[in-house]
Amino acid sequence: MSSIPKNEQNQKQVQILNELSKRKVVEHNSLITSIAKMDKTPLKMFELAVSCINTEEPPKDHTVYLSKNELFAFFKVSDNDKHSRFKLAVENMQKQAFFKIKEKKEHGFEFENIVPIPYVKWTDYHDEVTIRFSPE
Repeated sequence: MSSIPKNEQNQKQVQILNELSKRKVVEHNSLITSIAKMDKTPLKMFELAVSCINTEEPPKDHTVYLSKNELFAFFKVSDNDKHSRFKLAVENMQKQAFFKIKEKKEHGFEFENIVPIPYVKWTDYHDEVTIRFSPE
């Protein structure tokens, strides 16, 4: 099963965030011990995007597609300013999603810095949000 469902015409479909209790997020041990200083809303948005990835068959292009309407419903946002606040939350998610990984190796420590979301795309007139993860 692909994390980006396809319809009968083999077109990408936006991920629906229903049944959130059945979703899982798998973290690599290095990420658990890394430092990620994210605010609550960007962190939750990041976790929702990660939960759309099928860990047994991750997407080859590292991309997931979410629904803005589903995100608004999840965060219980209904005001007229929701699109501006959404834009700010996405920008903060990208800026704050920074992982420092330190692994002990035979001859010392190895350090890695990872920015997991280099690309996000959405429009004012379309429901789809494209989130591309870094292969690292």
